[in-house]
Amino acid sequence: MASAALQILGLTLCVLGWAGAILVAGLPMWQVSAFIESNIVVAQTTWEGLWMACVVQSTGQMQCKVYDSILALSPEMQAGRTLMVIGALLGLVALMVTVVGAQCTNCVRVGKVKDWVAGVGGALFLVCGLLVLVPPSWFANIIISNFYDPSVQASQKREMGAALYLGWAAAVLLLLGGGLICCSSARQGEVSTFPVKYSAPRRPTATSNGEYDKKNYV
Repeated sequence: MASAALQILGLTLCVLGWAGAILVAGLPMWQVSAFIESNIVVAQTTWEGLWMACVVQSTGQMQCKVYDSILALSPEMQAGRTLMVIGALLGLVALMVTVVGAQCTNCVRVGKVKDWVAGVGGALFLVCGLLVLVPPSWFANIIISNFYDPSVQASQKREMGAALYLGWAAAVLLLLGGGLICCSSARQGEVSTFPVKYSAPRRPTATSNGEYDKKNYV
C-alpha cells in the first residue's frame, strides 16, 4: 500500500509538471524589458517568448506577433523550442507508460512486468524533467550575462520573465515525481528473503502393547 501511494503521488507531481511545461512553452514572458537608466519610465513593455513577441501598452492593451522566420531566430531560441516540444511529447509517452504499469490499473497483470513498465515510465519522466530544465537555465544565463555586459545597450537589455521561474518549477516537479515512481517500482519489485525452515516428518513410535502412539500423527 505504501508503494502504491508513493506511485500515485509521483504520478500526480509528474502530471502537474508536464502541464506546467506545456504552459511555459507557450507563454511569451521568457524575456521582459529591463527598466534601467533612461528606460525607467516607458510607455510600453516588451515580452519575448519562444513563439511570439508581445508589446504591452501602459493603457493595458497588448499586441502579439508570431516570429516571421524560424531560421532568423537566435540559437538559444531554436534550441529552446526543440527541447520544450520534445519534452512535452516525451511527457505524454511517459504518462501513458506509467498508467499502463501503475498498480491502480489492470492493463498488465504480471507483477514483475508491471513494476518494470512503471519504472520505465518514471525514467522517461526524469528525462523529460532534464529537457524542460535546460531552456530556462540557458535563457537565464544569457539574460544575466547581457545585463551586466557594459557593451550591450540599455534598450537591448532584458530581465528574466515569469515563464523561466515556472519552467524551473515544472522541471522540479517532473524530476521529483519521476524519482518517486522509480523508487516505488523498485520497492514493489523487492522479493522477501526470509529463511524458510523445513523439518523432517516424525516416525510413529510403538508403545509397550504394540500400538502406535496417536500423538505422533498430530
